Amino acid sequence: MTGDSSTVQTVRLAEGPVIAEVTVPPSKSIANRALICAALAGGESEIVGLAPGDDTNAMVDCLDRLGIPVDVSDEDGLSTGSVTGTGGALLRGPITLDTRLAGTTSRFVTALAALGPGPYLIDGAEPLRARPMGPLHDSLHALGARVEPGEDWGHLPVTISGPAGGADAIVMPGDVSSQYVTALMLIAPLIRDGLSLGLSTDLVSRPYVEITKSVMESFGATDIHIAHRHVTVAESGYEPTRYQVEPDASSASYPLAAAAVVGGAVTVKGLGESSLQGDAAFSGVLEQMGCIVTSGPTSTVVMRRRDSPLHGIDIDMAHISDLVPTLAVVATQATTPTRIRGVGFIREKESDRLGDLAAELHKLGADITVEDDGLTINPTDVLRGARLDTHHDHRLAMSFGLLGLVVSGLEIADPEVVTKSWPTYWDALDAIPARRA
Repeated sequence: MTGDSSTVQTVRLAEGPVIAEVTVPPSKSIANRALICAALAGGESEIVGLAPGDDTNAMVDCLDRLGIPVDVSDEDGLSTGSVTGTGGALLRGPITLDTRLAGTTSRFVTALAALGPGPYLIDGAEPLRARPMGPLHDSLHALGARVEPGEDWGHLPVTISGPAGGADAIVMPGDVSSQYVTALMLIAPLIRDGLSLGLSTDLVSRPYVEITKSVMESFGATDIHIAHRHVTVAESGYEPTRYQVEPDASSASYPLAAAAVVGGAVTVKGLGESSLQGDAAFSGVLEQMGCIVTSGPTSTVVMRRRDSPLHGIDIDMAHISDLVPTLAVVATQATTPTRIRGVGFIREKESDRLGDLAAELHKLGADITVEDDGLTINPTDVLRGARLDTHHDHRLAMSFGLLGLVVSGLEIADPEVVTKSWPTYWDALDAIPARRA
């Protein structure tokens, strides 16, 4: 999707405290990991709770083109994917794999392609072509795959031919993207002698790597170890299974943040205290800012009295970096400054999630400063309406939507970008403010 800047979205102002119970989509991060594991298993797997949106659709399309059919059915509003795994056998190329705007899909499919004979051309939309993938391409080359850049090394388009044959050890930086680490981990059980991956820098977003390990183990992969600067995965293969995908904690941050921004209480169903996802910790961040949080086995509730103001915090968000835009928006409503640290690497996400985020919030009159490793948000008396650009980034769009609950005249350009992860987001946000009798 290229985006349409002529289309704008407005959000209904909240005229009082919000009281809502929200169901968020299944986790696309978990679903895409499970799809790769199921594809590499030998036999039929069932993934209950396929995430809606472009990322999952792109993954399903790529697997189908590689000879791994995914039969998707819907029941009671929940999508289930029946995957016919091939044990690592991929159709011979030439095959073109379009990953659209999906970062996880592009990285996971690039690694998957290294298991087959090729050639496989992996490409995506223009914003995805700009995102760096050099460490992953370098690592696949070190594993014996043939990696041929279409234009610039370390970017899409790229042509991959395998099969990768393994290596004694490979090294990549850990502070650029955990998706590189995950991509290699996912194919490691089918690589001769497995994977020994050294990290030259500290691992960012480690909770996502822990999710990868958990999903892999659910599909029968064994002997997976994640240390400070070292990841090892044994050659073991995968077994077909039935896997239930939990609600997406990153998506849950938006309705939970609505309770913080406006005041009131929001419950997210299905996301409980035993969640695999590091982003589930966001409710605790809101608690630090003055909200009341209740988390049980099957739900999370965030509450704030409107006469109890939010206060700013100083926080390292390296392990929950996708939620920086959400927290930045909440911080504009706090009475004291907020400092977000440890997230310099998010400049190379779908957008520059520091510079672009700050530039758009400045249009509203927010006092926000970009630092080398994060942001500082100072309180301001009043925010004014403006038209905000989303920079092809679903997380910016959904975060900006929260401010529409409390800022009159706010318009969000290219609102359809939310289809990447939550196609019905605007309807869900519209249902949060209470209706007048």
